[in-house]
Amino acid sequence: MTRFVLLCSSLALAGCSHGGAPEPPPRPLAPTATAPSLAVSPAPSAAPPAPAAPAPSQPQTPEARARELAHRLIIVDGHIDVPERLDEGRDAKGNLTEDVTQATERGDFDYPRARAGGLDAPFFSIYVPSRYDGGGAKRYANQLLDLVDALFERAPDKFARAGSPEEVRKNFAAGKMTLLLGLENGSPVERELANVRHFYDRGVRYITLAHARDNQLADSSYDWRRKNRGLSKLGVEVVKEMNRVGVLVDVSHLSDEAFWGVLKASAVPVIASHSSCRAFTPGFARNMSDDMIRALAKAGGIIMINFGSGFVDGEIQKDDDRLVKERRAFLAERGARPGSPEERALKEEFARTHPHRRATVEQVARHIEHVIEIAGVEHVGLGSDFDGLGDTLPVGLEDVSKYPNLIRVLLERGRSEADLEKILSGNLFRVWKQTLDYGAAGAGPAK
Repeated sequence: MTRFVLLCSSLALAGCSHGGAPEPPPRPLAPTATAPSLAVSPAPSAAPPAPAAPAPSQPQTPEARARELAHRLIIVDGHIDVPERLDEGRDAKGNLTEDVTQATERGDFDYPRARAGGLDAPFFSIYVPSRYDGGGAKRYANQLLDLVDALFERAPDKFARAGSPEEVRKNFAAGKMTLLLGLENGSPVERELANVRHFYDRGVRYITLAHARDNQLADSSYDWRRKNRGLSKLGVEVVKEMNRVGVLVDVSHLSDEAFWGVLKASAVPVIASHSSCRAFTPGFARNMSDDMIRALAKAGGIIMINFGSGFVDGEIQKDDDRLVKERRAFLAERGARPGSPEERALKEEFARTHPHRRATVEQVARHIEHVIEIAGVEHVGLGSDFDGLGDTLPVGLEDVSKYPNLIRVLLERGRSEADLEKILSGNLFRVWKQTLDYGAAGAGPAK
């Protein structure tokens, strides 16, 4: 999840599924069957009938073409926070209260809506909150992975696994949605390189090295301490191990210094699974600067654009900062215990009485176009952060049924089908294949 942490801005506002934000660290720390017609043979003396004039072709509207492309091209989304949403929605007995294989009343993702929008391969985020950094991170990550395993068992006709782009394509041809997995926060690796392989074997295909706070691997863009001064020595070794195993390295959430450290350490291109362009949100370190995007592209990587209103609109991002402080005070005055049902209810009350400004689908497209202008169409993708943004999604991109709206805007801006294929999945597939090929060519994971 992108998680608006208390250290950040937008996400914290809407009572996002991350359960709000961790506290800041203490200072200084058949065609349809028609009735068969009866063919009547013309009289022998009759001239053959003139061919019917072809019906005038009607130009396809951008909306219709966008819908068609959404279902013909493979759409990959780099970051959707379904597992934590399901886990946090358990009832008092620990039972799940939602079934995303069917239509759901809440949340941004369910299978019917995803199918309507053309989504083929979402990366489900195995989000591990920073509160587990000191212990229990691996256990919690495995708990969420167990939850996703249950989805495969419950709906094998709907969901399939994949270990490579080619397997995603085979699933697509078979009419199945591929569920991919990304580990958001490197803390579950703990201090054992063997855990990289453990999570790969469990289906994890990328690891976001840090989240809301600096951890044992890397510094976070949300944490003022910068205790590693970028990427730690262990972080360098973990990046190299990820390269060997074939796990994509994700730089979203990292501090600038940690980002540059990753580029230096990684032998293969890296991704930013759910970030946007800092050019439109000055001072918001969670997004990437133009220099960072160019360097990411030069190394062959991609940035997958986050849809959050505060990620794409600088003025909304500033409003989010203000509202985060107001909400923090609101909760403190009422003595809400973090993570409690009372706190969740108060967050919902605050969100109702403090409406959130929304960006637009056109603004999200502007971020995509900006990356193309400065780095090329080969270096951008989609990383919505659905189910991790709370009530902060743009008009026109409110849930997973809305991808055709974004495709329409890109078509109207002159993007070709070839461009769209790259943006929607081709670029990610390229980086993923390079990562797998590197691992296959090497000695394999460390023993």
